[in-house]
Amino acid sequence: MNRKNKIQLFLILFLSLLALLTTRLKAQQFSASADRTTVGENETFQVDFTFSGSDVNGISNFRPPNFTNFRVLSGPNQSTSMQFINGSSSASVTYTYILQPASTGEFSIAPASITYKGKSYTTNDLKIKVIKGSIKSSAVNAASSDDIGKNVFIVAEADKKRVYLGEQVTVIYKLYTRLNISSPQITKLPSYQGFWAEEIDMPNTISFELGMYKGERYRVAKLKEVALFPSKTGKLSVTPFELTIPVIVRKKSRSNNIFDDFFNDSFFGASQTVNYNAKSNTVVIYVDPLPSENVPPSFNGAVGNFSIKASLDKNNVQTNESVTLRVILSGTGNFKLLDLPSLKLPAGLEKYDPKVIENINRKSVISGQKIYDYLIIPRAAGNKEIPPIEFSYFNAAARKYVTLSTPAFKINVEKGVGEYASSSPGFSKEDVKFLNEDIRYIKTSEFSLKRKEEISVVKDWFWAGIAIPLFVFFGVVWYVKRKEKISSNLELLRFQKAEKAAKQRLRLAKQALDNNDSKSFYNEISLALSGYMEDKLNIQKSDFTLELALSKLRMMNVDEVYIEKTKTIAEKCEFARFAPVNDSNNTIDIYNEAVKLIVDLDGSIAQRKRKK
Repeated sequence: MNRKNKIQLFLILFLSLLALLTTRLKAQQFSASADRTTVGENETFQVDFTFSGSDVNGISNFRPPNFTNFRVLSGPNQSTSMQFINGSSSASVTYTYILQPASTGEFSIAPASITYKGKSYTTNDLKIKVIKGSIKSSAVNAASSDDIGKNVFIVAEADKKRVYLGEQVTVIYKLYTRLNISSPQITKLPSYQGFWAEEIDMPNTISFELGMYKGERYRVAKLKEVALFPSKTGKLSVTPFELTIPVIVRKKSRSNNIFDDFFNDSFFGASQTVNYNAKSNTVVIYVDPLPSENVPPSFNGAVGNFSIKASLDKNNVQTNESVTLRVILSGTGNFKLLDLPSLKLPAGLEKYDPKVIENINRKSVISGQKIYDYLIIPRAAGNKEIPPIEFSYFNAAARKYVTLSTPAFKINVEKGVGEYASSSPGFSKEDVKFLNEDIRYIKTSEFSLKRKEEISVVKDWFWAGIAIPLFVFFGVVWYVKRKEKISSNLELLRFQKAEKAAKQRLRLAKQALDNNDSKSFYNEISLALSGYMEDKLNIQKSDFTLELALSKLRMMNVDEVYIEKTKTIAEKCEFARFAPVNDSNNTIDIYNEAVKLIVDLDGSIAQRKRKK
């Protein structure tokens, strides 16, 4: 091994060891938390000092703060927990204190400290506000709606309150609880009137974490996250998200008997389940119009942050030989509503509608790319140039318009094989090579002529030869007229393509079902049903809501049974995004119900159309 290889090996080992040590040091954390940050003067509250990391065996010398202005009723009470996930371990040690305020006011609990493998760690400060009287926290054994509502509720949070037209705003729905609950059921989905909505990918299961809300500690779970792109200006509202949550509470004692109080303990099963209707707050978003000054000519409403690049697969071709121009638009923004400006080509170049490929990342910020493949066919020889393509967007962060441009592409087009190389008159030798075979000389020898008998009866093939072209002609005229009528009537075109698009989505759902991909299955079923109703009922994507679709079905006097089935299937698919059930029979039933529902709706809507 030479000197150079030895140095490289040493550097690799050193960097690996340094990364390992850094990871292990960063993994250790010592923090302080309280179950409430606002308490009454005579109330008790809990403070936890937690050390967590991959290994807690080296912990020593825990030093609590002095707890000035507080009385220590209990503690420290030590507890240890360990977890093994995907082959990696984690552990934590918690020191718990029960405290009671000594006076009113705003106080600070100083940091605690601990030693781990010779290194000292300290916690953060805790701010506690003590007020006169008491904060009556809801009794968890009460079954009234008011008491449960203080311990189980949904909060809708928007990352922005004021945005530009087309700018993304993200809304997160969180469930806060201090009670034991079961799987919630959707009562009403939020309505995004005035927005184009993109659902953010969520985990298959709900996971709760400890969190604070208005100075009190709860178990918190993220239910739903959606990216909204406003399609109109002004004050817009997102309606509440409503759930029916089964809450497990203790039964109230019917008497003051001490034995009733004893046996009412949850250990003996003296509890009941109460269905509580939780409703989130309404989110209000103020949407400003885009600046009207310095608007680029190529701007078509794109808002975000984008980049563009283009490439041509070849520059030297022959006439009638195709070339492909690929344009890639990437970045962050609402890709579903983006379109490139039209491609303008010089004379002699013919283009077809582009093939569009979308790669969308539905994370907290919608990003991805849109690929346009243009098929171009040169029809005339010569040097041709494809002009640059301009794309403009509004950058909301910088508050200005940005214009991007692709380079120009030159194409050298030569005459293809089989085309005339010269336009001069006359023939070449090849043109008359078979003259003796194709053209006969005039015969000058004697010959006799015979009179041909007249045809007395017109054959059937004669009439068929006349009728068939006429039928074909009128058929072509009817087809062209009908196609022009449909193309000019976008509503009719979408109406006729609705069933075809729904069948394609259902085919994708069937593939996901066969692959046991429940998440993709429910997503495709939802898209099939919503897309079908958008096309069939002529509802724009940005205005579509389940309530609007159901109201339009009722206006068309569609059977109420089909309307209820539509609502049920849509809500099942939406609920499966954050509370999935791994039941193959259930998914098969939903697939069969969705197929039958779309067929029934199609027949019912078509019947109403004919009656009109």
